[in-house]
This record gives sequence, structure tokens and C-alpha cells, in this order.
Amino acid sequence: VGCSGGKPKASDDQSPSSNGEADTNAADSATGIGRLAVYANGEDFVRQGFTSKDGWAITFDHAYVTLADVTAYQTEPAYDPEASESLKAQEQITVAESKTVDLAEGDEQANPILIAEVDAPEGHYNALSWQMAEASDGPAAGSVLMLVGTAQKEGQTVNFTLQLGNEVTYTCGDFVGDERKGILKAGNSADLEATFHFDHIFGDGSAAPDDSLNTGALGFEPLAALASGGELVVDQATLQQSLAPEDYATLEKAVSGFGHVGEGHCGADS
Repeated sequence: VGCSGGKPKASDDQSPSSNGEADTNAADSATGIGRLAVYANGEDFVRQGFTSKDGWAITFDHAYVTLADVTAYQTEPAYDPEASESLKAQEQITVAESKTVDLAEGDEQANPILIAEVDAPEGHYNALSWQMAEASDGPAAGSVLMLVGTAQKEGQTVNFTLQLGNEVTYTCGDFVGDERKGILKAGNSADLEATFHFDHIFGDGSAAPDDSLNTGALGFEPLAALASGGELVVDQATLQQSLAPEDYATLEKAVSGFGHVGEGHCGADS
């Protein structure tokens, strides 16, 4: 939030906290400091549900993901994750050491979830990295990505809990979306977003079958085939043993493409 343009009105009962906030903003402007926030967003797929590429209507009760070493960068030149050049940072700041979030939290209109907010030097934060790491505690302990929900198709219902355990580090360039992000001015605030594209894993029934999104996605049918009595509870090791080798390879590749910055792509290291 920027400074007020006018001087505060003199008064015996003026709030000390108001003075303190104004003083802080003025000091931040003078020293080139602003507030940088990073959010996690599972988009409408996880908040509202969607149909997989193979016709399963999927809804999520929980979608736990743990982000570690969340770091924002000012890079020059701009980092391109699809090029061979490495990220060259002029400025970088670690926003959060570790945070587990439930991307399915809230109703269908819920906003992205705040990971952390920190003081940061002004400038254009045009790159973001994080590790999708194993949760050390809480309901998702031991999992890197834990998806709990229901899938339905042609009178069949599968209640599923998928506990994926392979850690992935995503290194991403500039946010791509309707609005630019990460442009921080002294005394003001800016935000960045770690975006998770669930359609990369399950596909999208509203897209053409031969769309590259769907040809690269696992879908839900191979998972439904592992269910027993309408229940599916599996971890990474079970999936590796039970899925066809080509399906497991597709799943691993899909998870490596899971992390984005809006529509912007990321490099992934397992």
C-alpha cells in the first residue's frame, strides 16, 4: 500500500499505529523496500472440479502440496526455462522455507492461497522457483502431492487418495496471464504466483482428444482400474508397481509439467 498524499490531521487522539504505518511506508520508499507476496493457485480445476480426458468427473476434497525454498528473482536477461541458458539473478529473495497448502481449500470462488509475504528490494521479479517437497507433518505428512477426492463416470464412483512422493524443483520465468506480476515499487506491494495445472495430469475432457495437453496426460482411467470396491488409496511406490510402465512414465512426465507461473512454463528437476 502506498503512502497517503496528504499530511495526517493533527489531533490529541490520533492513532499511534496509523502514524507508525505511514512512517514505515515513508521509510520503505526512501530505502527502496516494498512487500512481495507469493501465492499458490490450483485454478478452477481443483476448486470447481472438471472432467478428465477419458470422461471421469473429478472433484477434490483436498489437494495438499508442500512448497519449499520458494525464491523470487530479478533476472537479466529474462530467464527462459525452455532455453539452455541458466538463470542469471541480479537480486533474489527467499520468500518461504516450507509451507503446505490445500489448493482445494474454500468454495468455488476462493482466491489463491498466500504462501508468504516478505520485505523485498524494489524491481521486477521476473522469475520464481520452488521445490515441491515432502510434507514433514500434518495430514499430508510423507507425501509431496496428496490428492483426495471423488471421480464418477457412467454410474461408477471411485473415492481416491493419491499420495505422490517424488520431489520436483520448478524454476520458472515471468508470470504469463491477464495482468503482469512481480513489479515491485518502493513503499508498495506486488505478488507472484505458483500455479498448478491439474489438467496436465488428468487431461481435459473439454479439449480435443488429440490436443497436446491430452496426449501428454495420464487421465483417470488407469487409476480407476486399480480401485477396489470403489476405493483407491495408493502411494508412489504402488503406482510404479501397478501401472503399466508407459502409464507410469506418462504420470512422471505430467507431474514434471505440473508447476507453472500462470500460463508460463517452468523447468523441472526431479
